[in-house]
Amino acid sequence: MTACLTAAILLCTILTLRPEPALASNVGDSLTVGIQSTRTLQIDPLEPIERDMLSIYHLVYESLFTIDDDYYPQPLLAESWEESGDGRTWTFHIRTGATFSDGSPLTAQDVVATANYIIERAKDETAATKGYYSNLSFFVSRISASDERTVVVRTPANRSYYGVLYAMTFPVLKQSELGQMDPTGSGPYIISDFQPGQYLYLDANLNWWRSTPIVREINFLLHDTQTAVMESYEYGRVNTIFTRATAAAQYSSGQNSLTLAYRTNQIEVLLMNQSYAKLKSLNVRLAIRHAIDPGYILSNIYLNMGTRTNLLAIPGTWTYNADLDGMFTYDPELSRRLLAEDGWADSNEDGILDKLGEDGKLIEMTMRLLVYEEPDNDVRFETATYIRNQLAQIGIDAEIVTTTYSGSDENPGALERLGAGSFHLALCAYALDPCPDPGFCLIGGNTYNYSRYRSQTMTDLCNQLRSCYSQPDYRDTLMQIERLFAEDCPFMCLFYRGGAVLTRYMYTTVRDVRELELLRGIESFRP
Repeated sequence: MTACLTAAILLCTILTLRPEPALASNVGDSLTVGIQSTRTLQIDPLEPIERDMLSIYHLVYESLFTIDDDYYPQPLLAESWEESGDGRTWTFHIRTGATFSDGSPLTAQDVVATANYIIERAKDETAATKGYYSNLSFFVSRISASDERTVVVRTPANRSYYGVLYAMTFPVLKQSELGQMDPTGSGPYIISDFQPGQYLYLDANLNWWRSTPIVREINFLLHDTQTAVMESYEYGRVNTIFTRATAAAQYSSGQNSLTLAYRTNQIEVLLMNQSYAKLKSLNVRLAIRHAIDPGYILSNIYLNMGTRTNLLAIPGTWTYNADLDGMFTYDPELSRRLLAEDGWADSNEDGILDKLGEDGKLIEMTMRLLVYEEPDNDVRFETATYIRNQLAQIGIDAEIVTTTYSGSDENPGALERLGAGSFHLALCAYALDPCPDPGFCLIGGNTYNYSRYRSQTMTDLCNQLRSCYSQPDYRDTLMQIERLFAEDCPFMCLFYRGGAVLTRYMYTTVRDVRELELLRGIESFRP
């Protein structure tokens, strides 16, 4: 009998032994989860290549810090920490009794070795990929262990700030196992079996430094498509699934099933290229912002699979300035007045605004709207069409230009066009780092400042943010950045993409179920 046939028989046996519940209820000692996974061939927590695998890794590997429901950094493997008074030196104390799942102690040397492994890879010019946690290299200039339980981090002068606590969320591995596949973790679960493309099994870590989880096993069945994941749930082969497909919107919490909406780290935005003469005008940018209704896009096109935001921050958390929401109204009449103030009118009554340029020639209000294909976003083109139609209502003629995400020198895709500035408007997305720091796309000259936004005040504020080592100072500066963002309109934030956990069993009491940690709270769930 071949290994594959043996695995198939084993899988069928497991499914047969797990009856479906008649009613939605609390989870017992086992949960069967369906996810999409075809590319993960080895267990490598420092280089995950599929987003749903990260939710598994977060149950197996732990970090010095975690992020709570209100988006504050909280100690996990660290039990306490101190800051030197200038943000340059941070000292972390490893939790007493923290061990790996094999019972061996987790030490400061393991933390330091893991961090240096990540940083060295990030700085390796010959490396094919820099690693998922490569941003750690921006936050740490030196890391060392002063004893078995004390980690000392020295920060760069330009990033001596509160954000370093968010950078301490990388998984800590055994020093002796760095570079190996399937390394030992310290989390509440261990990987007991893995067959790529078929299944992955977790068992409770009996040596976990807290207490043994009540949910003793979590079995993941791996599927090749999102459609297969949905079918697996519909036919009762799994109890729970993760999906970002808009088809999940048809499910609502009821007697037999619960729907837990979650937020991803991907924020949909409409970029406005300010190297383009027409978009240098603040009135034109504001007119575009007031002409588009993100709430309509979210509810009618994305079927509420997302979280509305006006800012590069998460609504409902300490990072978001809700006082500014009144500046982001949907108001086409205001759009028309703003454009009229700028001298735009429809002189030839063709529906497109125009005005005389400095050379006496007629300039028409025309733009190109760039949009690119994305494998798990089949409604972005529909969104682009809606935006084009809304802009037409205020006299802006937007031609939709479709492309792939990445291309070549001969046939550039969106990534190349954004980098070169060869667009007017662009419907795209930023995948945000855990650290709430918008400077990456707002500081003048930064790589991801695709809108070519230039404001010395904004650049100074972003640099000031990176010197705020206390949370109150950090928040105060962040609020100033968000106010200037609202006033200057560098680009338009639409919403954070969302997804859904469909489940027949409730398994968590946390308020913020989020992508990359979709089983967050299962380790401490008490029915």
